[in-house]
Amino acid sequence: MARGGVLVCLIGTLLVAGCGKAGGDRKKPPPPLVAAAAAVRHRFVDVIEAVGTARANEQVTIASPVTERLERVLFDDGMAVSKGQLLAVLSQGQEDAQLRGAIAVQTQATAQYDRIKSLADRGFATRTQLDQQLATAEGARASAAEARAAIGDRMIRAPFAGYTSLRTISAGMVVSTGTPLVTISDLSRIKLDFTVPETKLQALRVGQPIQALAAAFPGAPFTGTITSIDPVIDPSSRAVLVRATLPNPGARIKPGMLMTVRVGAAERVGDAVPELAVTGRGDERFVFIVTPEKKAKQVPVKTGLRSAGLIEVTGLPAGAKVIGDGVIKVSDGSPVRLRGEKPRPTRTASAD
Repeated sequence: MARGGVLVCLIGTLLVAGCGKAGGDRKKPPPPLVAAAAAVRHRFVDVIEAVGTARANEQVTIASPVTERLERVLFDDGMAVSKGQLLAVLSQGQEDAQLRGAIAVQTQATAQYDRIKSLADRGFATRTQLDQQLATAEGARASAAEARAAIGDRMIRAPFAGYTSLRTISAGMVVSTGTPLVTISDLSRIKLDFTVPETKLQALRVGQPIQALAAAFPGAPFTGTITSIDPVIDPSSRAVLVRATLPNPGARIKPGMLMTVRVGAAERVGDAVPELAVTGRGDERFVFIVTPEKKAKQVPVKTGLRSAGLIEVTGLPAGAKVIGDGVIKVSDGSPVRLRGEKPRPTRTASAD
């Protein structure tokens, strides 16, 4: 029995030794694979963003100058019109009669003046008679001009080229003085008004280019320039009103559209790293660089503008390689394996 017990103990010892040796042959996992590169020089543009409202280059609502009946309406909804084009005609029968009477009086008064002048030249009429007849002729001419003006007021014409509004009037209706007849909008250019905080005022100037986006045309920015800056700042909002002018081929931008505005305020070139390379804790920002010993080292940096997936950073050591891809797998002081390198497995010491 004693020999059997010794044999069992010997077998157990050998099994334990074998297990220990097998465990010692297991490999440690390789360091995490990361991609690292030096910071690049990138051009950053400080952009001011705002929201603005589009307005027609010129817009006017023409109202009826008198209370009268509409004889003719000569425009349709949204019709393109030229400057001076006749749009509507108000009744003018009485004015036509007054004009004919005034012309007749003017013709007679002018003829009488010519006769008196001829007599005055031969000494058969006084200067007083000539002056009185001249005043009569001038009065008749003024009456005719007044009648023509009254007729002109009843001929509604476009003050400039543009597009008409939707028609809300019809021939035959009686309109009162001040009744809106038609709105004309010049859409060849658009005035875009937007507000900017007073703190950004020093970055704006007349002639500065802008980009504007409308929800109706996503991905199709419109370009223009700043044409005026309000010299007065709104005391309630502490913002300044800025106006830009945009070409509007095809009249795609409509007055009243809400547009997002981007103004390039300043440009500079600085060190940039991928945005994913930057981590943070509170107000602090860090990146991980690779040391010569192939270890990750946390370095504090200051960040700036963002552009095309890159972020501006300052405070990097010269020539440092910043970990971009794989940054979530590392910690300060942990070993890393650069992409393209082969892992170097290590073995633990085997048990005796």
